[in-house]
Amino acid sequence: MRRHARAALLALVLLPPTAHGADYRIDNAHSQATFSVRLLWREIHGRFSRIDGTLHDSLPAGSMVVDARIDVASLGADTPASRRRMLAPEFFDAARHPLIHFVSDPFPLATLEHGGALPGRLSLRGVTAPVRFALQPLRCAPTACRVALVGQLQRSAFGMTSHRATVADDVELRLDIALQSASD
Repeated sequence: MRRHARAALLALVLLPPTAHGADYRIDNAHSQATFSVRLLWREIHGRFSRIDGTLHDSLPAGSMVVDARIDVASLGADTPASRRRMLAPEFFDAARHPLIHFVSDPFPLATLEHGGALPGRLSLRGVTAPVRFALQPLRCAPTACRVALVGQLQRSAFGMTSHRATVADDVELRLDIALQSASD
């Protein structure tokens, strides 16, 4: 890791905690969640443009927790018709389930710098199930730090069982998160 990235990581770690216990917040303006799934002979992609939450200290001491909420209505798709289908009850059911929520298990601070496995629980369509993401190493520039979580999930585990003959069960989900001090 380059020298300025180490300095940014050190600054991120040494920032004082806020009154609410959340040390860092997800910068909604510079974060997104994306997914891809196989539809017959091609991949379909979606992008959620509103993601917020926190990265905060946890017990045991020196552990961190990611708490991210994705606004389902912020979904962007290849076409307006695809977006409508994805927001409908047979897929995301956005009217009844407006948020996707991920809370990681506590993980050591060193995992931010080096990357590693990040287990947690994902709530989608009223179902909460364990998931495992790969946490990519923290990348810091002079103005911000970014982290990416990449994982696979089965849509059927969350009640998305329609169109099984044409839409694959395996979905790749990626969260690209920019972090800001919660005091900003």
